Amino acid sequence: MTQEVLVFGDIGIDDTLALIYAYLNNDISVVGIVADYGNIPRENAVANIQYVRSIFDTTETEDMKVIAGAEIPMLGEIPEYVTEIHGEYGLGPIIPPTNGNGILSENFFEVVDIIEEHIDDLVIVNIGRLTSLATMFILYRDLMKKVKGYYIMGGAFWVPGNVTAVSEANFHGDPAAAQLVLNNANNVTIIPLNVTEYAIATPEMVDYIDQVGQVPLVKLLLDYYYDFYKERDPNIQGSPLHDVVTMMAVNYEDIFTYRYLPVHIVQATDGTERGQSIADIRPFGSLEEETKTDVKRHRIAFQLDYPTFFNRFMSVMTGESFE
Repeated sequence: MTQEVLVFGDIGIDDTLALIYAYLNNDISVVGIVADYGNIPRENAVANIQYVRSIFDTTETEDMKVIAGAEIPMLGEIPEYVTEIHGEYGLGPIIPPTNGNGILSENFFEVVDIIEEHIDDLVIVNIGRLTSLATMFILYRDLMKKVKGYYIMGGAFWVPGNVTAVSEANFHGDPAAAQLVLNNANNVTIIPLNVTEYAIATPEMVDYIDQVGQVPLVKLLLDYYYDFYKERDPNIQGSPLHDVVTMMAVNYEDIFTYRYLPVHIVQATDGTERGQSIADIRPFGSLEEETKTDVKRHRIAFQLDYPTFFNRFMSVMTGESFE
């Protein structure tokens, strides 16, 4: 059965690969995309989405709404963009045309229409900062509680962060929004750096996808991405597909090993600890849990079954069977 997905993202290289993966996967139907600030400014994310959508040129992608989301975090800070990782538009060396092709809604609240239309079988995949998603919980808490599930790329639990020594970018970028979502959302699956750092696309995988796959854009994007990671860490074996593996979790829960734990996001305005994700692993819980019955435990992915990830990712991206 095809899973309907509403995507919230800042649409850098790995976000774009997640969209491409979803378009190629017959078991996923992207019903809308909320374009946010994050790796790049919001307007560049919009141009990026419209360009990628035009490559596929299908009825589904033509009708799919692209909605302008948040431009800044909840505390009003000016975001710092990381164009050296993702390129100016989140497409590596590519500068997409900005002629406004496709459907763009400046009315953020059309997100409500999308959710209500697909509420019977909708999951939300958040692969960027959580500002827009948190805004929906502030304004439409009852509606958001009806969503089937949430898949969130974010956090780093007892492993190094990628912005600070302990913090991952999506939670670090707007820790207030991340905590708000985790406090209110039901059926949350967190896909942290613990597993995404191991969801590697090697240069050999990328070359094969380029030879037999349907989207020439993939190699251009991932070669650019790999060049950055390789310069930072010469021992890395390929490009980590943080957002792709989060999208894969929608259909393939068995590629992860999970634990259900309470999660706290450090709300510092600066410093190393800002946005740190802390999971409570105490078997007896906290004093707060002993006096409250509504303490949320979220499903956190801690281990990745790489061979299964490889087989399923390559099958979708090449159209060939790897299983």
